[in-house]
Amino acid sequence: MTDERLRIARELHDVVAHHLTVIAVRAEVARAVASSNPQEAEQTLALVGTAGRTALTEMRRMLGVLRSPTDEAELGSAPGLADLPALADGAGPRVQLSVDPHPLLPPGVELAVYRIVQEALTNVVKHAGSADCRVNLSRTAPGAVEIEVVNDAPARLPSRLPPRRPGGGHGLIGMRERAAMCGGTLSAGPLATGGFRVHARLPCGLGTAR
Repeated sequence: MTDERLRIARELHDVVAHHLTVIAVRAEVARAVASSNPQEAEQTLALVGTAGRTALTEMRRMLGVLRSPTDEAELGSAPGLADLPALADGAGPRVQLSVDPHPLLPPGVELAVYRIVQEALTNVVKHAGSADCRVNLSRTAPGAVEIEVVNDAPARLPSRLPPRRPGGGHGLIGMRERAAMCGGTLSAGPLATGGFRVHARLPCGLGTAR
């Protein structure tokens, strides 16, 4: 029961933290440029609306999980690789997404990939402002998938992952926990040239790509 509550709490944190961060930051951007650049303000408000609708959809899904007696309902409707383009678009216009090759992943790993990218983009929106950001998903070895999220602005984030705390599921700790749950690893830290990098390697248990 405790593990289940922590799992649901982790999901809720990632959904709410990401979308509320996007909404808050983009709303401030829209307010700042409303008089000088109405077109940019309109585009930014469209991102705010999309983030709000997506958050509501995911919250409804989580309520469905709470009512479901099995985990299949969660994994069948949880976000995955197909949802990464919308996630990148929603985070802002300066996010470049590359998925090459498109890997075949178990549903649980797909969810972990999505949540790691989501949390990394949350940190970019929160700490790096309008910096360019690159998200790369690739198969670099048989049976494993690698995630890399890099932004080009100095980020006000710790230079290394903090030690795990019991029940911790926030920010960098949450990303590391998700990777570990899949038997993978995650590292994060500032780059010597400026910017910040999150890198994860997750075993996917499958040796083919589609």
